[in-house]
Formats: sequence, structure tokens, C-alpha cells
Amino acid sequence: MNIDQQIQTLVNDAPDPVAKQAVQAVAPMIKAIAERLKQLEYYILQAQQQGWLTTTLSSRQQPETSKRVIYAFPTLQAAAEGQAAFADPNLMALPHPVAHILFQMLSMQPVDSVIFLEPNARGQGIEIRRSDLKMLFRNQLQQLKRPSVPPDIA
Repeated sequence: MNIDQQIQTLVNDAPDPVAKQAVQAVAPMIKAIAERLKQLEYYILQAQQQGWLTTTLSSRQQPETSKRVIYAFPTLQAAAEGQAAFADPNLMALPHPVAHILFQMLSMQPVDSVIFLEPNARGQGIEIRRSDLKMLFRNQLQQLKRPSVPPDIA
């Protein structure tokens, strides 16, 4: 499924007309971010009957500073290698469309970022911070709320 189809699925799955309009408003930003990434879908580790696996990262320079991230793997093989680090047989890797991951980030309250790992990047990834995405979406939705009144109205 290409990015436009992924976004259309998000629009179609919106629970009501207001949510549908909100998804349509942020769709250009989702598409722009998704196009910067190399994959159309990523594999995310999760335990059965639970949500996506989060990892807490701490700063080496400031150990008291930490953040919770989700790793998005580019292939099933990369996810399997990532899964081996956790030594948990209940974990499984499931594919998710990139546009859906970006959209779902808004509701992942304890998560600070998703790190999209790319093929052959040797542990390097593209970090998308939830706070940045939330701010972009909020600004776009506020523009939707503004009335479009011509400046020369009497």
C-alpha cells in the first residue's frame, strides 16, 4: 500500500465526520514525513495482548535524563535481530504502514519518540519525536478552526 492509500485508509477509518476532517487536515504532514522514510511499512515488536514494546533510553552524559522510544524495524529479519536482544519468546514483530505509525504516535502518551531504523544503517535511525509531531498537527488543526473572513469585510 503506498502512502496515499495508507492515508486514505486512515480517513476512511475515522469514527466520525469531525475526525475525518482532522485526518484530512494533517494528511499532508503525515505524507511529507512518511516520504522522508525509506520504507512503506515497518515492523514493530509487541507482546501478545499488549501494545507496542517501548524501550527506555538514558543519556550517558546525563543519566537522570531518559526517554521512552519505540523502534520501527525496516524488515522482519531486522526485527527478529532486535527481538533477540530482549530474550522474550512472547514478543512478535508485526508490520504497520508508516502513515499509521505516525498517526498513532499522537495517542501514545508515555512514548517520546519512534525511531525508524533503515536497512543497512547499522543501528542508525530517524527519530520522530512525538512532541514535534503533536505541535505540527496542533498548528494545522488550529488553522482549520480559524474562520476565513475576508480582511475588507465591513
